[in-house]
Amino acid sequence: MTVKIKVYSDYVCPFCFLAEKPLEEAVKGKDVEIEWMPFELRPYPNETLKPEGDYLQTIWKQSVYPMAEQMGIDIVLPKVSPQPYTHLAFEGYQYAKEKGKGNEYNDRMLRAFFQEEQDIGDIDVLTKLAVEIGLDEGEYREALETRKYKEAHEKALEEAYSQANITAVPTFMIGDTKVSGIRSKETLKQMINDEINRKRFDFPEGMTCGIDGC
Repeated sequence: MTVKIKVYSDYVCPFCFLAEKPLEEAVKGKDVEIEWMPFELRPYPNETLKPEGDYLQTIWKQSVYPMAEQMGIDIVLPKVSPQPYTHLAFEGYQYAKEKGKGNEYNDRMLRAFFQEEQDIGDIDVLTKLAVEIGLDEGEYREALETRKYKEAHEKALEEAYSQANITAVPTFMIGDTKVSGIRSKETLKQMINDEINRKRFDFPEGMTCGIDGC
């Protein structure tokens, strides 16, 4: 049976970008379905962070860069200041998902920001990136300019905030199991195997026959 995995993330979260590689390695050869889910860490009109600030400089120096080096992943603290809001990029994600390119789009946004320092809050930049993965330029731009997918994005956020009770990213939902924070390939693989085994041996407790039949 297919194991469904939801990954809650934000395009300005470096640990969400780093989480891609171990997840990709963990699911190789397994019957899984991955869906990346939107989560805005600092939604408008909250102030976004500035890369020159002490907070980000410290986090990156102490945690992000050492982890990325250990994992063999190229990453840089983008100089875009202040950091972009991500609602437009996520509205574009809803369009991309509708076209069957959601996961590819998600990866492109993360790489554009954390490896190429592109401003993923700018419609021109977002449109260029969308075209690179084969999305229609006119349709995509119109979707962002008219806010066609605003409601779909807000519904996804509500699901994350209220129903799934997500408070930090990345957060993985592997079947019914929720775990927050970047995880190793081995940990994710074990969690997926546990879910596969649970599904395989899930016994239908309480089945009965009555006087009217079965």
